[in-house]
Amino acid sequence: MTPTLCFHCGEAAEGNPAITLQLDDQEQHFCCQGCKAVCQTIHQEGLTNFYDIRTQPASTPRELNESELLRLRELDHPLVQQSFVAPVKAGQEAQLLIGEITCAACIWLLENHMKHQAGVQSFTVNHTTQRARLVWSPDQTRLSDLLITIYELGYTARPYQADAAEQALKAENRSMLIRLAVAGIATMQSMMLAFPLYFEIISELSPEFINMFRWFGLLVATPVVFYSARPFFRNARRDLASRHLTMDVPVAIAIGLAYAASAWVTVFGGQEVYFESVCMFAFFLLLGRYIEVQARYRAGLSGNAIAGFQPAVAALVTNGEAEIVPAHQIKPDNVIRVRPGETLPADGIILSGQSTLNEAALTGEYLPETRSPGDTVHAGTVNGENPLDIRVTRAGAQTRLSGILRVLDRVQSEKPPVARMADRIAGKFVGRVLILAPVVWIGWWLAGADNAFDITLSVLVATCPCALSLATPTAITSATVRLRKLGFLPTRGHTLESMNTIDTVVFDKTGTLTRGELTLTGHTAFGSRDEATCLRIAAGLEKQSEHPIAKVFHNMPSVAVNNVTNHLGGGLSGEFNGEPVFIGHKAFVASHTEVPEPETVCAGGMEIWLATATRWLACFQLDDQIRDDAAKAISTLQDMSIQTILLSGDRSGHVQQVASELGISRAIGEASPEQKLEVLDKLGQEGHRVMMVGDGLNDLPSMAGAGISVAMGTAADLTQLKADAVLLNGQLYQLVEAIHTSQKTRHIIRQNMIWAFGYNVSALPLAAAGLVPPWLAAIGMSVSSLIVVLNALRLSRARPNP
Repeated sequence: MTPTLCFHCGEAAEGNPAITLQLDDQEQHFCCQGCKAVCQTIHQEGLTNFYDIRTQPASTPRELNESELLRLRELDHPLVQQSFVAPVKAGQEAQLLIGEITCAACIWLLENHMKHQAGVQSFTVNHTTQRARLVWSPDQTRLSDLLITIYELGYTARPYQADAAEQALKAENRSMLIRLAVAGIATMQSMMLAFPLYFEIISELSPEFINMFRWFGLLVATPVVFYSARPFFRNARRDLASRHLTMDVPVAIAIGLAYAASAWVTVFGGQEVYFESVCMFAFFLLLGRYIEVQARYRAGLSGNAIAGFQPAVAALVTNGEAEIVPAHQIKPDNVIRVRPGETLPADGIILSGQSTLNEAALTGEYLPETRSPGDTVHAGTVNGENPLDIRVTRAGAQTRLSGILRVLDRVQSEKPPVARMADRIAGKFVGRVLILAPVVWIGWWLAGADNAFDITLSVLVATCPCALSLATPTAITSATVRLRKLGFLPTRGHTLESMNTIDTVVFDKTGTLTRGELTLTGHTAFGSRDEATCLRIAAGLEKQSEHPIAKVFHNMPSVAVNNVTNHLGGGLSGEFNGEPVFIGHKAFVASHTEVPEPETVCAGGMEIWLATATRWLACFQLDDQIRDDAAKAISTLQDMSIQTILLSGDRSGHVQQVASELGISRAIGEASPEQKLEVLDKLGQEGHRVMMVGDGLNDLPSMAGAGISVAMGTAADLTQLKADAVLLNGQLYQLVEAIHTSQKTRHIIRQNMIWAFGYNVSALPLAAAGLVPPWLAAIGMSVSSLIVVLNALRLSRARPNP
């Protein structure tokens, strides 16, 4: 028999009695009253087309509990709104991050539904980033009411706060694109004028007509020099002041000299102008820079990179009353109140309250830990189900979280050997070019040549390291295009170039080799109740709790359980069909059950027991499951003679168990962030080239200490921002593909470097001998750069390795 599915969300609709709705003369079934209510709203607003155009099922709506409603109401506070709300003519504008969007139809539904809400001026959602722009009239409605409306449709919404790094990348990307466009348009216009003259396609032109062409060339080239090429001049001045030569120095000299000489000839008369060379030169150089900037722009963005672990506001308790204040105003000995679901803004000691804290950001442990009065807690951890009053011991830069970030910054400030070697080669190469150019000019001037300047300019242009500067970034970018299709996103330019030397891969456990979340891995029923009924009873109990363990049961079919009570540190109790039922840890359930414990026990993981007052009903096994492709990835890496190590902050017993299942011979558990870094340092001292794969904020120092760091796609935003690469789809086998691609990238880079040096060495004697005019030198430089780019593009078309 085909199971009945929910018309709205696609889940099993097994309610008894069935939940139905007559829709367009058809009876539709629903899994819960929430889905039915959303469908009714959609139908009443004339948006039923949503169900025809959607390509994925919608999310199941859920009722907000009291603590969640309270957090949404706090967003109406002016102090809180300072970070993400701005005044506009129509009212107030907020930037939001929308969750649970499954397809484009969700955006269509949200935008059309929000238009019907009072006070909403406009509401648009970007499908790629899932960011929304909301403009509303505060005198007609509150922001929290509009967010609740979004939640009632089955989606989530929270403030979007871009960090400083993202703002800088956006500005850099926009500016570079405009500069590139100006140079590109000018190049096309100047070449239209120059080529016919060079190749004598147009003959018998009067001097006045040729002079008009030159003035037009000056007009076209001027914005290129003073706007598009401005970064080259700014960087060259910086390099000369710091006495550290880079490729910007000869670039600026060549562009400046060519433009100045051409302008002189245009105004005072002469033989040759080089406006087309200036435009072409600037365009190709900017194109290479733009490719690099675009890669960093797409890879490094993370709107809430720090906000998730460092709250912007805190609740300061004064005389028993909580007042919202900026988090940076919190000082030691202050008392703060942290409500359920909030992130701790400072380190401290619990004064009152008992709750479970998710400390994965600091320890990597996925299971929440119970904390009571007198226990020490740290910034960056997330409170569970009960409010806590905490006396602050360390705040701001003194917290443990800030200490981890300082370790990260110290490690990342050290340049890898490959980067230092590249800097030395570039500096020496540029120095030789700058010495050679005036020597050539002096030599030809002493020889009485009239075209000494033309020859010198040809030397600068022909031997300019444009192809050399494009050799590495274009190859890496092309490889990145391919890897992004596979779900592996490098975020640093050196990642693929360095990955081919890796001989050791160090894995974190939780969220890396495992999924990083509790799931139901097994269950056993006792007595007369079947397993399906026991699951429904358990789900009915757990749906009344916001405990992380309870969330495992939230999306399962349930039955109605009344009078549910939460017993801290134990479990839940309630009534089903007039009979008391209990769920929780074995000791808690046993204390409420008259009969002895069953002989059958669950093996491994966390045990959750279900019973009534007179009999045991079931045992549920919860655990963090190993990723499907983890074993294949580990095996393939070992076949490639790459050592694999498991390094985790979790309990040693579970770490050893996971290592045994995956065939990893070396496993280290209960390691702090500092201890992880020590292990990585020791491997480096032994001569190993290490790749670190992790997902927690606690992995950041060790990931920064490794040669290559890879963050899982489910990792914290800050972890992704700081890592050298992100495994977007969580498929560990793509690490193997990435290493294969890095090897191919190394070959391409080597070919590009050989070609770039070979071209410069070949062009140098020809240009110095006066056999290459400046316009031909510019064309040769451009062709050389184009060959490098086309060779690099082969990486994006490479077939995956078997």
